[in-house]
Amino acid sequence: MSRVQRRIIARAATVALLLAAVLLASGCASSAAKDYSLFRVNMPRSILVLPPLNESEDINAGSAYLSIASEAIGEKGFYVFPVALVDTLMRDNGLTSAADMHALPLSSIDEITGADAVLYITLEQFGQKFEGLDKTTRVRARASLVDVGSGQELWQNTIDHQHGGNRGNASGHVLNTLIAAPVGQLFSSVSDRVHAEARLAHYRLVTPTGRGLLFGPRHPLHGSEETGG
Repeated sequence: MSRVQRRIIARAATVALLLAAVLLASGCASSAAKDYSLFRVNMPRSILVLPPLNESEDINAGSAYLSIASEAIGEKGFYVFPVALVDTLMRDNGLTSAADMHALPLSSIDEITGADAVLYITLEQFGQKFEGLDKTTRVRARASLVDVGSGQELWQNTIDHQHGGNRGNASGHVLNTLIAAPVGQLFSSVSDRVHAEARLAHYRLVTPTGRGLLFGPRHPLHGSEETGG
């Protein structure tokens, strides 16, 4: 091997190491722990989970995700206003869409519900798609928890969760399903799968250490951990 070739290889190795260092640094930055100081100072006891803004192609995504989100927030130790109660309160005040509710001033939210904080969720993607013979379930969402009294954002996070299923024997599986399964059973199966993946996605949104919600006042571990993950 000539001296020139050795220099080229050495430079390539150096560039590769620098790229690896940059990627590692960016990965560490993206997973850095959040600043929970405002969250701790304004620790809410009650959270109003509004129906998500639905930007996905599934028209039922918002209602499906709302029940999952409310349950998960309740398990973190906060009082969560029941979905049916929120719907009644909002409709009584002329608000029938998620967009209208998200645009509601915090002063009005305080007057209508008395909640300490409100959780805003936007669903960017929700459901299953076929790419060739591969089927992928994807849930992409972002969430923001805002203190009703001060208007300060206490916490925010995003999730991009996807699960691919039928690589390999997808052809036979899809064909057999389309031929053999009754239409109602087929859609029930798809709905169940998406619901299960949405549940997993939301728990990944609110529970990771350093990025999830803190434990609320109703949780036995409230105050025992820095991040409540």
